[in-house]
Amino acid sequence: MCGIFAYIGDRKDAPEIVIEGLKKLEYRGYDSWGIAYKKGKEISTHKEVGKIGEFDPSELKLENKSEDSSVAVGEAEQSLFVAISHTRWATHGGICKKNAHPHTSSDEEIVIVHNGVLENFDSIKKRLKKDGHKFKSDTDTEVIAHLIEEYLKTTDSLKEALQKATNEMEGRYAVVAINKKDDRIVAARRGSPLIVGKGKDEFFLASDIPPFLPYTNKVMYIDDNQLVEIQKNKIEFTDITTGEEIKKRVIEIDLKPESAEKGDFPHFLIKEIMEQKETLHRAINQDPEVIREAAKAIKGAYGTYLVGCGTTGKVAMVGEYLFADISHKHVNTTFGSEFSNYKNFIKDKSLVIAISQSGETADTLEAIEVAKEKKAKVMSIVNVESSTMARTSDIVIPIKVGVEKAVVSTKATTAQIAILTLLAFACDGGVEKGKKILIDTVSQINDMINPRYEEHIMKLAKHIKDVESCYLIGRGKNYPIALEGAIKIQEVAYIHAEGFAGGELKHGPIALISEGTPCIAIVANDEMKNEIISNAIELKARGGYIIGIAPENNDAFDFWIKVPDVSHASPIVNIIPIQILAYQLAVLRNNDPDMPRNLAKSVTVK
Repeated sequence: MCGIFAYIGDRKDAPEIVIEGLKKLEYRGYDSWGIAYKKGKEISTHKEVGKIGEFDPSELKLENKSEDSSVAVGEAEQSLFVAISHTRWATHGGICKKNAHPHTSSDEEIVIVHNGVLENFDSIKKRLKKDGHKFKSDTDTEVIAHLIEEYLKTTDSLKEALQKATNEMEGRYAVVAINKKDDRIVAARRGSPLIVGKGKDEFFLASDIPPFLPYTNKVMYIDDNQLVEIQKNKIEFTDITTGEEIKKRVIEIDLKPESAEKGDFPHFLIKEIMEQKETLHRAINQDPEVIREAAKAIKGAYGTYLVGCGTTGKVAMVGEYLFADISHKHVNTTFGSEFSNYKNFIKDKSLVIAISQSGETADTLEAIEVAKEKKAKVMSIVNVESSTMARTSDIVIPIKVGVEKAVVSTKATTAQIAILTLLAFACDGGVEKGKKILIDTVSQINDMINPRYEEHIMKLAKHIKDVESCYLIGRGKNYPIALEGAIKIQEVAYIHAEGFAGGELKHGPIALISEGTPCIAIVANDEMKNEIISNAIELKARGGYIIGIAPENNDAFDFWIKVPDVSHASPIVNIIPIQILAYQLAVLRNNDPDMPRNLAKSVTVK
């Protein structure tokens, strides 16, 4: 949630740098955006409601920066090399310019951007109001700026004031601050991502790596409860609680800027759907020792819990079926936001398997904290190996799909399912068998995803694009795929969609079916095949328009989307046509498939 990007260095075009970088973080929030930049001894700000994607930096009118009449010549030559920026996903306060970041202190000496939620903002705000502070916005972020201002009454150091403020703040956050007094950036984090990019005599600060990839691939990670102070050619990390200096390594990352670009595709979402031909290969190609270690941990655990949120919660549900079916092992599944309700069952020999794309999902990180408190082992299946989740886990299995820019998850989802399939086979001693099935699956997906396949699904999309509701059914390990398919259609098509276990229809949901209602039946060639076909026939008898996703056609289907017959890997192939359908529906309904309304990519608030 929300994206932060900041720059300090020798370049005199800091505002342009942060605007172009912020565009690469728009997937994290696009309700509003803003920047603040040093200009001589002053700080200028610019805020807008909506997306930053089409904004031209020249509109800031910086082209005559060295001739600015309000700044002395010497100062002008030194100006515009410090800037901070923010793209917002609204939590506190409505979507309007006054609530857009950056926010300032009451004396306008301090400017900050913030990702996360200040949970005790109300009590702090009431106290500050009594002390004479006046607020311009409805946000919790502005409270932080005023709190820093209050602490600056007792110190000349912005770093020290931020440190004192953060020790009073509750919740998960990343805060970046500058002031008029000097040219430096200070920042702190707890639970929300913030990464330093190190160039030559310049530094970048961002919620994710892509904004600074055109300039450097060298990073320094800020961990929880740490503060960083950055000057043009100097950086210092500090423990927020103790104030002690922390030494950090500089790490080179293997990530190319073009991996975060659309290329010839009209949207990131369809690009990432099509990339599954390659990303699944990378996901399957795991270090055998890591898989063996993971399987050993699962087999030796006193209670194994698969934990995820949203789409990864559905992936976890698929995993529960896979372990039951393949290795005859019981694992528990719960959403990250609900995990604390199970804390009394967690023991020191338990295993928590956290699933995430970003590795920064707040609810899942809180589940990990519960596990750590109980001294349980933690395994993460994650895309970002440098994430908080990965760094706090005992075992890390990277899904290796590269940057996923579209807000809705596609290639990460299938990679996560593939890894859970591999682990289920590994727990039964059949890892090579599992790998063979998955490699064969990828080969058939390569044949499946082609322009003709997209054209076929587009016929369906055009037929159902104006419906108000649709329903999806599945059984066994494809029941969670019905749930996940519904999420995809909800997220980008804005159509009311619901997924059900096929056998549950007759217990109430069948009352929702009327003439022409689209009903997607997800059919695998397994022991559930006849039952799910029967459920589809029940829907058809009530007037439902039956869309079959299956290896073979059936008289029950009004529209058939063919998928390969891939045994235990059916959840992987069955979700892909629904991803394509959701994308096409979004385009036909004039929605933005990359940035659906009200959603953000990395959910770093509870």
